[in-house]
Amino acid sequence: MNILLAEDDLVLGELMAHLLKKKGGYKVEWLTQGDDVYDYAIESHYDLLILDWMLPGEEGVSICTRLRKEGYSGAIIMLTARDALQDRIIGLDAGADDYLIKPFEIDELLARIRALTRRNYAPIQEQIVQIQNITVNLTNRTVSSKEKEILLTPREFQLLDLLIRNKGQVLSRDVIYDRIWGYDSDATMKTIDATVKLLRKKLHEAGQRDIIQSIRGVGYKLEI
Repeated sequence: MNILLAEDDLVLGELMAHLLKKKGGYKVEWLTQGDDVYDYAIESHYDLLILDWMLPGEEGVSICTRLRKEGYSGAIIMLTARDALQDRIIGLDAGADDYLIKPFEIDELLARIRALTRRNYAPIQEQIVQIQNITVNLTNRTVSSKEKEILLTPREFQLLDLLIRNKGQVLSRDVIYDRIWGYDSDATMKTIDATVKLLRKKLHEAGQRDIIQSIRGVGYKLEI
């Protein structure tokens, strides 16, 4: 796993980077300036961003909001000393997948990373997948048809990505919910059906036949 860590506390940042490498076995790139984070996240492939809320320059919550508006679908954990309920809501609404309050133990951070990995993990078989006239780039998370980009929301792309990586297999609603939203989410099972419907509509408008099959009473599968 490739992690981008944004933490301006030099002592804490150095310790976190060291322990994430030593105890987690992760590759870690550490930044201390908020103004650098957005460009690094967009231009490079990271499996996870760990963002401190209070960064010099652009704050972590602002970076998170901007990334999600641009369709960034990578995992994001927000770090902060703010423990009020409203602050947690702001962080999650900005697009963070998880929210960890300082001070914390590194083992808790590692456990949360593992939880996000379980939620989003699927073995990479192809970086670029061609589905009839639609090209799905699993590396930079873009979808295009005849060189025209199809704009998907982060959740829609995550759903398409999950179905592609498990093509031909029936994925239950429970599995889809856990991998994409997580059981601690406020979303409902109906959210899955609504997301599938919107994804189908966008693919259909781009000239793609319906490749997402509904398995009654179970879930969905991708047939190419």
